[in-house]
Amino acid sequence: MIRTATPADVPVIHAMVRELADYEKALHEARATEEQLREALFGERPAAFAHIAEDDTTGEPVGFCLWFLNFSTWRGVHGIYLEDLYVRPEARGGGHGKALLTELARICVERGYERLEWWVLDWNEPSINFYKALGAVPQDEWTVYRLTDEALARLGS
Repeated sequence: MIRTATPADVPVIHAMVRELADYEKALHEARATEEQLREALFGERPAAFAHIAEDDTTGEPVGFCLWFLNFSTWRGVHGIYLEDLYVRPEARGGGHGKALLTELARICVERGYERLEWWVLDWNEPSINFYKALGAVPQDEWTVYRLTDEALARLGS
């Protein structure tokens, strides 16, 4: 059901990134190209990793997760930051999302990573309930800040 992504999966990963962006009402912000994803996942220095959830019957990709390593200075070890987790609507409820998270948790345990973290939109109640049912705890005391576009360019100049 869950496997490590290969370069041949880049087009379907790209398509699902766009589906996720559309679900999150931000398709206009999804500018990544297939080539950028291919380089990030499979280039000379991969910066991210991905897993594919397949339909048990057809073997067709029905979901994915894309993640990268972070580091906790307080714990002194790496963790996994889950950038995207997406299961196509017709496959939801089939255990694919849980299986993807289980695989990432397994990697954490195997490698001695002490955190598996991600963000979720405040309005995404179905996902929030799903994550809480798994034992995930919201970090309500933190506020995310972001620099992009002109503000980033201005600060970096």
